[in-house]
Amino acid sequence: MNSSNLQPRFKDSPHFKDFWTKGNGSQLIKFSGAEVSFKDFEKFSPYFYHVDEVGDQVVKDIYLTKKFHEASKEIEGYIRSGVSESDEVPESVKNLFLQTQKIPDWLDYNLLKNGAELCMRANLDSLISLRDYCLMGGYDFAYLNKPLIITEALKKGAVKRLSETLDFWVNATRYNALELHQKGYEFAIKTRLIHSYARLSIRKHYKDWDTENWGEPINSWDMMATYIGFSLVFLHSLHKLGNTFSKQEEDGLFHLWKYVGYLLGIPENLLPENKKQATEFFYLWTSIQPPADKDSVLLAHSLLNESLENPILKYKFQRRNLRYLHICCTWFLLDDEVCKRLQIPEVNHRKAFPIVKRTINKIYDKLVSRDQRIQKGNKDQMKVLTDYLNITANSNFH
Repeated sequence: MNSSNLQPRFKDSPHFKDFWTKGNGSQLIKFSGAEVSFKDFEKFSPYFYHVDEVGDQVVKDIYLTKKFHEASKEIEGYIRSGVSESDEVPESVKNLFLQTQKIPDWLDYNLLKNGAELCMRANLDSLISLRDYCLMGGYDFAYLNKPLIITEALKKGAVKRLSETLDFWVNATRYNALELHQKGYEFAIKTRLIHSYARLSIRKHYKDWDTENWGEPINSWDMMATYIGFSLVFLHSLHKLGNTFSKQEEDGLFHLWKYVGYLLGIPENLLPENKKQATEFFYLWTSIQPPADKDSVLLAHSLLNESLENPILKYKFQRRNLRYLHICCTWFLLDDEVCKRLQIPEVNHRKAFPIVKRTINKIYDKLVSRDQRIQKGNKDQMKVLTDYLNITANSNFH
C-alpha cells in the first residue's frame, strides 16, 4: 500500500474541525501548549500501513503450529526465564525477546515509579477516566474500531473486554511491574502477541478488509493513538475531574507508556515524551479517522450496559445507579457532539456527580498525604480488578 497517497482526508470535515476548535481537542491544545499543523503528516502516515512483523512471525512459528494452550505455555516459559543468543529457539522468538529484554538507554526507573504512583494515587478516578473518556472516546474513531468489530469483540461482551483492559492496565502500573519477567512485562508481551494473532486472523478470514482506508489491521499508527489514550487522554481526564499532579508524575506517566509501547513493538519515534508532543501526534492521526458509525454506537452501548449485566453489584437499583453515574461522567468528559454521535442517553442532573467529584478531590488532596492516597488507590484498584476477574472466571462471559 502506498502511504504517499494517504492525505489528512478529514481535515475539513465538521467532526475534525469541531473537535480541535471547540471540543476536547481545543482543550488538549490549551492543556499541553501544543502547536498543531500538518507539516509532519508524511513522516507519520507510512505507519498506517506498518505492523509489528516481529510479533507476527512469533505467532506464525509458535501459535499456528501447536495447540493454543501449548503455545501459550511455551511463550510463558520464555517470558519467565528469558531467552539468550545461544538458546535453541526459533529465530523469531529470539528476535522478539532480545528486543524486549534490551533495556533502552533512555529508560529511567525513577520516572516509571512516578508514573505508576500517579495511576495508583488517582484511585477510582483512574478507572472512570479509562472507561468513560479513553475507551468511550475511542469509539468515536470509526476505522480504529474495525478490528474489534471483525474479531467479534461485541459478542464477547463488555464485561470481558473491560476486565481484560483493567487487568492489563493495573498490572502495567504497579511498582516495578515493568522489570524483566515481572507481571507488567508479561502482560505487554502477551498483549503484543494477541494483537499479532488477531491481525493474522483478520487477514486470513476477512477478505473485505479495506487496507487503503482502514490501514493495516492493528497498524502502528493506530497503536500510537491507543497508547496516547493511556497517557495524554487519561491525564486530561484526571485534570477535568479536579486532580492535580506534579511535573514528575506527569513526565512519569508518559515515560511509563513509552516503555510499555516499546515492549509492545510500537516504533520508538511514535511514542511521545510529553503532553505537547502527544497532542501534536494525535492531531495528525485524527485527520484520517471518520466520526462514529453504527458499529461505534453498538460498542458504546455495550459498554454503557455493562453496568447492568455485571453481577459485582447485587441489586438492580445499584446497577442502574452505576450506569447513570457512568453516563454523567461520559457527558462531562466527552464533547456533546461525540456523545450525540454515540447516542449516549440524555439524563437529568448530569453535571451534578462530576462537579461534586471535583470538589471532593480538591479537599481530599489537601487532607490526605500522597503516600496514603497511593496505598489506598492501589488497594481499591486491586479490589475492582479482583471482582472483575472473579466474575469472568465464574460465569458465562466467554
